[in-house]
Amino acid sequence: GVPGDLFGNQDLAILENPWPNAQTGDLISRAVQDVDLAGNFFAVRRPNRIRRLRPDWVSIILGSDSDPEADATDIDAEVIGYAYHPGGYYSDRDPVILMPEQVAHWAPIPDPLAGYRGMSWLTPILREIIGDSAARDHKVKFFENGATPNMVVSMDLDDPDKFKRLVEQMDAEYKGVANAYKTLYLAAGATATPVGANFQQLDFKTVQGAGEVRIAAAAGIHPVIVGLAESLAGSSLNSGNFQAARRLTADRTLRPLWGGLASALQTIVPAPSGARLWYDDRHIPFLADDVKDAAEVRQMNSAAIRQLIDGGFDPDSVVDAVVSGDLGRLKGNHTGLVSVQLLPPGTTGDPTPAPNPIDEGRALLARFVEGNAR
Repeated sequence: GVPGDLFGNQDLAILENPWPNAQTGDLISRAVQDVDLAGNFFAVRRPNRIRRLRPDWVSIILGSDSDPEADATDIDAEVIGYAYHPGGYYSDRDPVILMPEQVAHWAPIPDPLAGYRGMSWLTPILREIIGDSAARDHKVKFFENGATPNMVVSMDLDDPDKFKRLVEQMDAEYKGVANAYKTLYLAAGATATPVGANFQQLDFKTVQGAGEVRIAAAAGIHPVIVGLAESLAGSSLNSGNFQAARRLTADRTLRPLWGGLASALQTIVPAPSGARLWYDDRHIPFLADDVKDAAEVRQMNSAAIRQLIDGGFDPDSVVDAVVSGDLGRLKGNHTGLVSVQLLPPGTTGDPTPAPNPIDEGRALLARFVEGNAR
């Protein structure tokens, strides 16, 4: 599961130019837009381009080899095709039937009620979005109606026409932002009673700020990265906190999305045998700091490789173990030598042990005794 060396070939050119005047970033943007709004991204390959299918015009066809009457809830039901309805479900045109191997289907958030399709991240927080919209509309109405506390004006009038004219006159002179803070003059018998609350009492910042943070969390984007009001004060502005937020966003959201999209596109852009589609994030400015961290990791890996080789392990096995992060791969690959017994570079075979002076003296004495005996 560990990605190997990255490489490219001519087969990947269609991902670099998915359609005229487009590049890889445009393809990713349209894919993310579809999954954000509809939960699913569908694409098919044509000779020289990738065609996006509008998600709400696509039907997913399910079936089962074991039960012709199976429905979507059966355990053996699986995706056997897709139906694309040009112009929508209710158009007069016939649907286009596509096989699973013809469609790149990306659904990063599975629908808990239907595992064969995706779900928009907006679905669980619709109430938060509705509440945020209501708060926004409330603020607009607050300003439209004078930017002052609501008023109840009571007067002793029996004539409906006079009452209506008075209301119209008051609205014309006192309603709206342009008429805010004017002095209110009332005729004899009329009283004005303030009701409601002002901005300070309503505390819109707290009400809306909490909703914004929850929406950002559902999107997988840290509030500090988005620049929400709740993240622009206190310790959130510290450089270290921003770096932590950036890394959390990249590791929790961006990289899983890129990896999932690469796997989905592999259906229509097959990878060579023994390889898979993957993303290259080395030149993304948002992740520039990760390049420095990666360099430090490589430095530590290099030191570990040097230490293990000096300890007598096979060099190729050491590299394999360190890169994979599995030191168990060193088992059975020790040369039997310690650092002072390793061979110099360019030599082969077992090193010759250094001569022992005592053994040499005994051998010389034995030859002397043998010579005198003869």
